[in-house]
Amino acid sequence: MKGKCPFGGDRIGGAVGTPPALSDWYPNRLKVELLHQNGPQANPLGEDFDYKAAFERLDFEALKRDIKSFLTTSVAWWPSDYGNYGPQMIRMAWHAAGTYRIADGRGGAGEALQRFAPINSWWDNGNTDKSRRLLWPIKQKYGNALSWGDLMVLTGNCALEIMGFPTYGFGGGRHDAWEADNATYWGPEIWDPQDVKSFDSMVTRDKRWRGKNGDADYDLENPLAASHQALIYVNPEGPYANGDPMGSARDIRTTFTRMAMNDEETVALIAGGHAFGKSHGMVTADEVGPPPEIAPMEAMGLGWHNPKGTGFAQYTMTNGIEGSWTPNPTQWDNAYLENLFKYDWVQTKSPAGASQWMPSDPNAPKTPDAHVPGQMNSLMMMTSDIALKVDPDYRKVCEKFLNDFDAFTLAFSKAWYKLTHRDMGPKERYLGPEVTIEDDLLWQDPIPPRDFDLIDAGDIVTLKRDIMATGLSVSDLAFTAFSAASTYRDSDKRGGANGGRLALAPQKDWTINRRTVPVVAALRQVADAFNGKPGGKKVSLADLIVLGGCAAVEKALADGGHHVTVPFTPGRVDTTQELTDVEMFEWLKPVVDGFRNFVADDFATISTRVSPEELFLDKAYLLSLTAPEWVALVGGLRALGANHDGSQHGIFTDRAGVLSNDFFINLTSTDLEWRKTDEKGMTFTLVDRESGEAKFSATRCDLVFGSNQQLRSVAEVYASSDGEGRFVKDFVKVWNKVMMLDRYDVKTH
Repeated sequence: MKGKCPFGGDRIGGAVGTPPALSDWYPNRLKVELLHQNGPQANPLGEDFDYKAAFERLDFEALKRDIKSFLTTSVAWWPSDYGNYGPQMIRMAWHAAGTYRIADGRGGAGEALQRFAPINSWWDNGNTDKSRRLLWPIKQKYGNALSWGDLMVLTGNCALEIMGFPTYGFGGGRHDAWEADNATYWGPEIWDPQDVKSFDSMVTRDKRWRGKNGDADYDLENPLAASHQALIYVNPEGPYANGDPMGSARDIRTTFTRMAMNDEETVALIAGGHAFGKSHGMVTADEVGPPPEIAPMEAMGLGWHNPKGTGFAQYTMTNGIEGSWTPNPTQWDNAYLENLFKYDWVQTKSPAGASQWMPSDPNAPKTPDAHVPGQMNSLMMMTSDIALKVDPDYRKVCEKFLNDFDAFTLAFSKAWYKLTHRDMGPKERYLGPEVTIEDDLLWQDPIPPRDFDLIDAGDIVTLKRDIMATGLSVSDLAFTAFSAASTYRDSDKRGGANGGRLALAPQKDWTINRRTVPVVAALRQVADAFNGKPGGKKVSLADLIVLGGCAAVEKALADGGHHVTVPFTPGRVDTTQELTDVEMFEWLKPVVDGFRNFVADDFATISTRVSPEELFLDKAYLLSLTAPEWVALVGGLRALGANHDGSQHGIFTDRAGVLSNDFFINLTSTDLEWRKTDEKGMTFTLVDRESGEAKFSATRCDLVFGSNQQLRSVAEVYASSDGEGRFVKDFVKVWNKVMMLDRYDVKTH
């Protein structure tokens, strides 16, 4: 009919991301697209923007003066407690950094992900949206020379300083993300953020714990660190808001350990952080509006609207607990620990109905109201505070700090520095005049400074020849180099070949690295022979491991008819066992490493929710690979025969050690048929359709490149008649990328 709307039905247009989406139809599909999130298209600054140069040009002292001046003001739409925004900003910085977890290095303040869902709308982050909005005038003034990640942490430092606390230092250099993080697994619980209104409302939703609190098998699912969904650490009211201090202590130890903190650091952070400010719980949770991500449009990104009274100041609602820990909440002192141990504490309820504690002694000190002049209130403790008093080990630390305030001050200073910088990686990434360079802190994975001259091009040629003369195979050399470099994870910039830690505990003892031990021993002899020559030049074992891999790849290329020089950048330095935190490096040990076709023997018992190929994808993500890089790297490693145990799985060629595209040709062949060889479908055999002859064997980490359509589309490029040249070029490029991932001594980011 003339003039009729061309759109029929109730729907106009196809809104991007509107369900049902691909993930709704196929929830178990391998989400390869996660490798491409936060890409350059999302970044308004462009790939050429040099944040380091911009940051170093700003007036750092003027910036700090502006922040400190702001902290002691108050604006009408969100007044400061006690006329000081300091405690509020400490909480913002702490919660930004406190998402870090040691298991996979994800979280932390490094990308300012507190701005995006889901973190921006977690119940535990209530009203941090106000803190960031209050900082907008400063961010606006300094523009792109100051990232949100750096501003939040620096503001936390400035807040501590104006209240009399000596901070340990500050390093800038955090690069903001420009979109939400869709790759991090925050827990198995499915929850409606509008329905989750308080800590105790999450009780029935929790699925992350094994056993019950206090049982021998009580443990938290890896890689998670927070005790419940939408929390940063633990429920301050105790496990499931049950008010049990001893149970809270167990949760605290589990979560803080997962966040790379020992008992002393844990007590220092809790006692130090609670020396300032107050908690807010004047309105019941069910009256507070939705979080920022689902708030009404007119809220302009601010959530948790409180309809009671003014909705802020003395009516503020955050976690439901009301009150301050100390009589002087804007001054650094030891009153928190003094009062915790001097008085007995009895359980009571906040105005919002949350469980909290007050002194039983009516003569105990009072704390001034944050907004009502002349009003004095009872001190408050949370169940998670009482936990430090009842747990024997935490109590010992508390008593140490009670008797030595200077020791407490130093411990909190260093623990805060670790908390806010743990995810930044090597100190080469730190920017600004307050970088603490005189100390090598063990958690920074220190590497000694180079005290010898670098090898030059002629030395590199000589060393390659010496390496190949050892009789080490192409496969063993390539495997060893990759094993050293691939410990790197881009989440917290840890690991990598620099430092030569492949030769040290714990890495040298990992099952997956057994094949490297004789290779490292032979390479050490080459290094000793070279370093014994007169002159100032030396080669580190770390450099020689990588150079051996590069020499092996060059030989594999030449044997395949491709004469290519593989890039090599010297300058790595060997560290020592004393400078290696064995416990923290143990977290880098892989459960699944599809690149080396490794699946731990106990994989089935420790990982019930994910498949090997999903953890393989996660490993590719932590190496910052794109899908084409992932495919090219695996195809090359299979051609080189770089399986951890020397098995033939995925070696789809009769000329292993030669860099060819045979892996892709046989993977995509229509003349061959794959059959699983075990009930669970973990291993497979490739059979010729006509003869029935078994040709090759494979694991799930091999066949995923043929079964997943996105990965297969890349594999088909390399399997084509004109694909080998492209594959060789792409493999050399991604090989060099992996070898250089940790070289922040020569990189700008």
